[in-house]
Amino acid sequence: MSATLSPTQSPRTPKRKSSTRRGRSVSHLPPVQSQEAHDAALCAIRNVLKGRTCYDAFPVSFRLIVLDTKLNVKKALQCLLLNGVVSAPLWNSEKSKFAGMLTVLDIIHLIQYYYDNLNYEAAAADVETFRLELLRDIEKSLGVATPPMLKEHPNSTLYAAARLLIQTHARRLPLLDYDTETGHEVIVSVLTQYRLLKFISINCTREIQQLHLSLRKLKIGTYVSQTPPEIPEGHNPYWPIATATLNTPVFDVVHMFSERAISAVPIIDDDGVVVNLYETVDVITLVRLGAYQALDLTVSEALNQRSPDFPGVVICTASDSLGTLLQLIKKRRVHRLVVVEGEDEEKKGGKKGRLLGIITLSDVLRYLIGGVDIGEAVGSNEEIPSCTEKVSSFEVATS
Repeated sequence: MSATLSPTQSPRTPKRKSSTRRGRSVSHLPPVQSQEAHDAALCAIRNVLKGRTCYDAFPVSFRLIVLDTKLNVKKALQCLLLNGVVSAPLWNSEKSKFAGMLTVLDIIHLIQYYYDNLNYEAAAADVETFRLELLRDIEKSLGVATPPMLKEHPNSTLYAAARLLIQTHARRLPLLDYDTETGHEVIVSVLTQYRLLKFISINCTREIQQLHLSLRKLKIGTYVSQTPPEIPEGHNPYWPIATATLNTPVFDVVHMFSERAISAVPIIDDDGVVVNLYETVDVITLVRLGAYQALDLTVSEALNQRSPDFPGVVICTASDSLGTLLQLIKKRRVHRLVVVEGEDEEKKGGKKGRLLGIITLSDVLRYLIGGVDIGEAVGSNEEIPSCTEKVSSFEVATS
């Protein structure tokens, strides 16, 4: 089902259509939630990944954008926007060598540096000549960690690639081969978390149908602390989740992105109801418009400049399952889900639509690949999810 999320409107669930009574109707009871079937399905999914290589996850047709480290940031950003991507491998042409990845977080760090150290005129002039190879110096200046230089061979198994993504907390993995004549590195492609999970959703349909346990039971994702004494004094009541309101200055959100290495912050109203989501790509829109230092505007004002083709905010409840999520990934591009209170919580005195947590693709992949042995008692975010077939229970909202 779908609903509309705008800066001033919270998600609403359409009313159910009245049902008519029919003879011998199909049962709508939920499938039996068998732990044994769940564990067996997870084993099967992992075995599929162990038997397939990264090459197998490549789409039939794709384009690869590679940026030279001598390119200035402004031209690089224009290239990303023109091609509809938010990251690209970097290439050192002097050494004929892979030089890492350019991601949205790099641009966030640059914006924060400009905001802290330069006036608007100086920033606008500097960005015209600032080269990609200097981005690591910006990270050192801000005191943020330098991203690891990850790479993997395309013939590596998908399971090995997935474990590397989990171990390094990376969202994408460059795949490199070597030219047999020159011995130089060749960038073949980039494996993303989304591409890996979509491969699973397409090729493990039968296994996914066996994963019926709820997200609530599996504890996939990050959730609002239920123990008030643990919440640091002066912090928001939705700790440890970073949140903002429509009146929050954009730079405050940019600081959250940089400090916590996250890519999205839920926008909530006074009751904690999710009304929107501000993402790192929204900041890039401001940069494209030349607003390198105009970050004192509010989130509400910034959202008015958001691209009209924004795909929307995907919301779910804790009673939904991973199978439903994987089926959704098969149908459309999803990078995260905001977990909100549903009808069950409302009956217990909660408020429908109030923020409960966030589930990222990292959370889902970590659970599927497994940080613990199969069958171990579920009790940490490093364990493994389950699935159903109620895609309609996920709400896709557009602004």
